[in-house]
Amino acid sequence: MARRIPRPFVLGLVAGAAAAVFAYACRTTGPRGVLDGDVASRVYVAPGEHDEFYAFLSGGFSGQVTVYGLPSGRLLKIIPVFSQHPENGWGYSEETKPMLETSFGLVPWDDAHHPQLSKTNGVPDGRWLFINANNTPRIARISLATFETEEIIEIPQSAGNHASPFVTPNSEYVVASTRFSVPVPQRDISIDEYKAAFKGTISFIRADRPGEMDIAFQLLVPGYNYDLAHAGKGPSYGWAFFTTYNTEQANTLLEINASQRDKDFVAAVNWRRAEECVAQGRGRNVPVTYVHNYLGEERVARSERKRGVRVLEPADCDGMIYYLPTPKSPHGVDVDPSGEYIVAGGKLATVIPVHSFSKMLAAIEARDFEGEAEGIPVLRYEAVLAGEVQTPGLGPLHTEFDGKGYAYTSAFLSSEIVKWKLGTWEVVDRIPTYYSIGHLMIPGGDSEKPWGKYVVALNKITKDRYLPTGPELAHAAQLIDISGERMKLLLDFPTLGEPHYAQALPAELIKDKVVRIYDIQRNRHPYATLTEADARVERRGGTVHVYMTAIRSHFSPDIIEGIRVGDTVKFHVTNLEQDWDVPHGFAAMGVPNAELLIMPGETKTLTWVPQQPGVYPFYCTDFCSALHQEMQGYVRVSPAGANVPLTSNGAGQSKVLASGGGR
Repeated sequence: MARRIPRPFVLGLVAGAAAAVFAYACRTTGPRGVLDGDVASRVYVAPGEHDEFYAFLSGGFSGQVTVYGLPSGRLLKIIPVFSQHPENGWGYSEETKPMLETSFGLVPWDDAHHPQLSKTNGVPDGRWLFINANNTPRIARISLATFETEEIIEIPQSAGNHASPFVTPNSEYVVASTRFSVPVPQRDISIDEYKAAFKGTISFIRADRPGEMDIAFQLLVPGYNYDLAHAGKGPSYGWAFFTTYNTEQANTLLEINASQRDKDFVAAVNWRRAEECVAQGRGRNVPVTYVHNYLGEERVARSERKRGVRVLEPADCDGMIYYLPTPKSPHGVDVDPSGEYIVAGGKLATVIPVHSFSKMLAAIEARDFEGEAEGIPVLRYEAVLAGEVQTPGLGPLHTEFDGKGYAYTSAFLSSEIVKWKLGTWEVVDRIPTYYSIGHLMIPGGDSEKPWGKYVVALNKITKDRYLPTGPELAHAAQLIDISGERMKLLLDFPTLGEPHYAQALPAELIKDKVVRIYDIQRNRHPYATLTEADARVERRGGTVHVYMTAIRSHFSPDIIEGIRVGDTVKFHVTNLEQDWDVPHGFAAMGVPNAELLIMPGETKTLTWVPQQPGVYPFYCTDFCSALHQEMQGYVRVSPAGANVPLTSNGAGQSKVLASGGGR
């Protein structure tokens, strides 16, 4: 069914690829890389003016999301997601630590790859942003009202959650699948049994009900590497498409052993058919444990353990999944705005194959199969092919669309973006990138209605593009104008972490809906202190609760005595401000923790177990007023067993309660 490639050919191809990377990485200038004189005015956003677009870039190995304005390239915010963030206490404060819980315990880091905007009728709607964790499989939902992570769901029976979290047209589902196939169920087993015992999973996670993300169902599929995905739209609504490589099912030296076949697959999944089968009671419930974390209405994270998922195998649900042969080691898979064309990017392919959805349906109807793979029908390549883009550049990866009939594909090895016409498949333009582009992004470029003004190249290598900063260099984004016939480079800007993919939408969709403060009267935090009159300190056995307020420019209380070595001290700090952009910070000397950054009307908690007697200052870490330096206080810590009474200068009464008493 698939021709094997000789080992010398593969080694030669790899060597040639390496040479291409070196050659392009060393190229610094070129006629298309020199900026025109009018470029500065095209990206200039005057002081006090706002950008036209929000762009959301994955942070890769930082585990976070970064927000930039376009066309200026200005960094607006880092949104903490999967990694602790000491700048604002994410993952350190008691309110946010549960967001990083998993079935493996608290995991304070991950590798975030693919942001995806929520959609309505196939178009980004500005409600939420989803992003995947690649290492410990998870998906997060970020509110675009607060620009905060509000929910994280762990994906069981998975590993290497790379083809994720691509969104269906009305945000019914986000998807997740296994880049690394694993034993299902997980158990101690020889890796030599890979082909017999290792499986892949494709998960559909309900995403349209905030606070209730959960695994709707999983598909158990052959143990290939499932790499990227996109949902169908228009006529292909109800389907989702996943690239696979390593159909050889190799488990060592994949750069050679997983590159033997001239075609791997795009998996076409009919998720509406899967829904029908689940509703009919097909498949089986599998006992597994996974964790769901979410911010409650008190703005305190809760973590709950889930047990069991519904699993469908291909034999359980006929018509649910098909394989489309696709050359060669495909990486990206992208669906054009019409929903008819399914574009794959074969890392080692010499063409860009474009599949036709309507031809795929006809081939299924005619049973035009060339075979099957573990019970999954394999459609004949020629029967589903709409066309092939010739000379697309070396190492084509990802494609986005401008909504004007053109597609734009990144070519990693030849460091360029190639523009080609849908329907005729002819290349009409190309522009170099600096260097080794991975993903690219057009605002709305994976949706039914792109805003086709710019394309952003997300580049892996920068070398000589910026001032040197030692061995570790920033990755880079390049803003390219695509409003005319020819692409034009406008701007280079360094990025944080390693942006793999990005999404963007017009700022007007969300900027007027953004939350500015938290209403203090609606603060339902169980340890909130809503007025200075209630500021106090309470002991409950070995735990001391400090009910503290912060307002320009003092804490209340700011003198605390009677703390003992070994006590668990919880500072519950409420920011009483009700003005935009007046956060307060809180940090104390000797606390092995991060600071708190508390927004107006919000309560955050820092926990400290003092180890040594002494007097410890605390202070506001965020410059809040002309008297910011005066915003400080002291905590006295006495030896364990000391009889120093618990006192503070808070207006409320400090007291010792029976252990476990009080709130």
